[in-house]
Amino acid sequence: MEKLTFYAVSAPEKLDRIGSYLAERLSRDVVRHRSGYVLIAMEALDQLLMACHSQSIKPFVESFLHMVAKLLESGEPKLQVLGTNSFVKFANIEEDTPSYHRRYDFFVSRFSAMCHSCHSDPEIRTEIRIAGIRGIQGVVRKTVNDELRATIWEPQHMDKIVPSLLFNMQKIEEVDSRIGPPSSPSATDKEENPAVLAENCFRELLGRATFGNMNNAVRPVFAHLDHHKLWDPNEFAVHCFKIIMYSIQAQYSHHVIQEILGHLDGRKKDAPRVRAGIIQVLLEAVAIAAKGSIGPTVLEVFNTLLKHLRLSVEFEANDLQGGSVGSVNLNTSSKDNDEKIVQNAIIQTIGFFGSNLPDYQRSEIMMFIMGKVPVFGTSTHTLDISQLGDLGTRRIQIMLLRSLLMVTSGYKAKTIVTALPGSFLDPLLSPSLMEDYELRQLVLEVMHNLMDRHDNRAKLRGIRIIPDVADLKIKREKICRQDTSFMKKNGQQLYRHIYLGCKEEDNVQKNYELLYTSLALITIELANEEVVIDLIRLAIALQDSAIINEDNLPMFHRCGIMALVAAYLNFVSQMIAVPAFCQHVSKVIEIRTMEAPYFLPEHIFRDKCMLPKSLEKHEKDLYFLTNKIAESLGGSGYSVERLSVPYVPQVTDEDRLSRRKSIVDTVSIQVDILSNNVPSDDVVSNTEEITFEALKKAIDTSGMEEQEKEKRRLVIEKFQKAPFEEIAAQCESKANLLHDRLAQILELTIRPPPSPSGTLTITSGHAQYQSVPVYEMKFPDLCVY
Repeated sequence: MEKLTFYAVSAPEKLDRIGSYLAERLSRDVVRHRSGYVLIAMEALDQLLMACHSQSIKPFVESFLHMVAKLLESGEPKLQVLGTNSFVKFANIEEDTPSYHRRYDFFVSRFSAMCHSCHSDPEIRTEIRIAGIRGIQGVVRKTVNDELRATIWEPQHMDKIVPSLLFNMQKIEEVDSRIGPPSSPSATDKEENPAVLAENCFRELLGRATFGNMNNAVRPVFAHLDHHKLWDPNEFAVHCFKIIMYSIQAQYSHHVIQEILGHLDGRKKDAPRVRAGIIQVLLEAVAIAAKGSIGPTVLEVFNTLLKHLRLSVEFEANDLQGGSVGSVNLNTSSKDNDEKIVQNAIIQTIGFFGSNLPDYQRSEIMMFIMGKVPVFGTSTHTLDISQLGDLGTRRIQIMLLRSLLMVTSGYKAKTIVTALPGSFLDPLLSPSLMEDYELRQLVLEVMHNLMDRHDNRAKLRGIRIIPDVADLKIKREKICRQDTSFMKKNGQQLYRHIYLGCKEEDNVQKNYELLYTSLALITIELANEEVVIDLIRLAIALQDSAIINEDNLPMFHRCGIMALVAAYLNFVSQMIAVPAFCQHVSKVIEIRTMEAPYFLPEHIFRDKCMLPKSLEKHEKDLYFLTNKIAESLGGSGYSVERLSVPYVPQVTDEDRLSRRKSIVDTVSIQVDILSNNVPSDDVVSNTEEITFEALKKAIDTSGMEEQEKEKRRLVIEKFQKAPFEEIAAQCESKANLLHDRLAQILELTIRPPPSPSGTLTITSGHAQYQSVPVYEMKFPDLCVY
């Protein structure tokens, strides 16, 4: 060999003939099963290949590869391993110039087949598989670095290489698929364990993938997992994709996420556990990608997940409708449970992804999810719920709000306007009017996530009478100008939803706890002196509503409202630290403890609590009195004039979306109460009078009433949303028109009037005018003014 090597180096042009001769000898010896001569010939080829690197080595390499192919085709395991070892040595040689005509299709096919060896002898089987994996690794190293010869990334090659590696990786017995990146194999394991060697080769392959060929390397993974049904259970699938995400370059992460989303779309009609397995894989991929570059797929991820959430709810609703009513269908029940697994996996993925996004993207996702929540009576949402029915719609509402709750978890905005802009607050509060206590709970919890900027919510958990609020060590800052402006604009809306939320008939203890926390958080985060007065007015209004009980609430709910008011007034009195106010609140609580414990949260929310039969016979000492609160706060410099004005929630369009008694009825009742309190001397007898109300009743019809309501709503909406310049211009045109009409009236009065057709008594307020003649009107449209 020394003489032959010296000769070949000295006369490189002879390498072609030397290679042809050795190849001819080796072919003959392989056919005749002369293994000893085969070993000698291959050793000679290997040494010549390692020693010679001249330009004329190209023809010699062809002879060498031809002989390696001969060995791999033989049925002898030893010869196959020998040929593989020679090819690996060749793969590690860096050639000066690439050979564009050389192809490795045969080697890819043959090495992939060796990876699936099923030899009866376990040791020989392991040896052949290891040789096949090392051969694939050699092919990858030889071809992957040359962009002009990157045929290895073609789908027909990747469809053989990747499944072969995954087939051997499945033999890993213990896989840590939860914590951190998969551990790298040691040097000794690489040589002895096909699974570890295959994993190392898989990492190397993915690490060399570029933008153009990334998808070709990932798609065969899905095919392998589908074919071998590895999505349920999905431990191996999770392990594979953790390897993928940690091996590829960070800027390509979104390609993998897109592929997972596309595969999820393709398997949308599969069994629930299969879909849940794919979604959990997506969660692991997103968890890794969120730390780096996520790319342009943020909205696509959420849109796809929300679409599959709707599909899961639709499947669940169809299964419930398809099951027999009279008998228990075990198969349907198991499907429902599986669909819940899918839904929980989707929500967990949405929450994890959303919580890892930067604030500016998270706010967009919050708006995106909120736009999907269906609300009865509106069509503003963008999610197709036509196939769901009422039960499915309620389910999708709960799922979406749970997703939103997870996205908002940990969100800290500097100003409340950033966290709760009007475009987000309005649709968020709409579900709080629905007759579903769980929906209202989720809305309040989302609001708490966004309001609680100093992590005080945990200290307020549970509704109770706090002896000393200072022990809670509440964190708060001075109210900024933006927060003050927010409360001026949206405060009444928040008060209104808390007021209405307290009066729902299906409230449970958790609802009252969350409503109490809402009042406390508004006090901590957003309350100046004006807001404190409004919150006290709201608390007193809730107390009055529980006493009057205009909504016919059960006694438990009335006592629950009284307990909530007691807990909040105890909290706010200590927060503003007005001694007289604290003294009044403490005295009422002390009397309640002795005489009416069911008005306190510690008693009413216990399992067994004696409820009173009525609240009308209770003494005033058990109630918080507005005059005493006003007196105590007025002495400390508070402006208490507004305390004397009872709180009445605003009437909005949202009331027609609510499936309960309209707040309009409440306002009417309060107006009736106020009118009954007017002294009798001021009331004008209206017997034999034709008042405006009488005329209206005489000519009004149901259709005209509806038109009037719609007209009033449009006017209110216009004054709320139209630009000031437009309103001013319209008012000016109306004034000019009125001026012209008045001129016509003056012209009419100059003419001799016709004979009167009757008399009319005109009543305005408390003043009654004399009867005046009624003439035939020539301008009937004047009555508009």
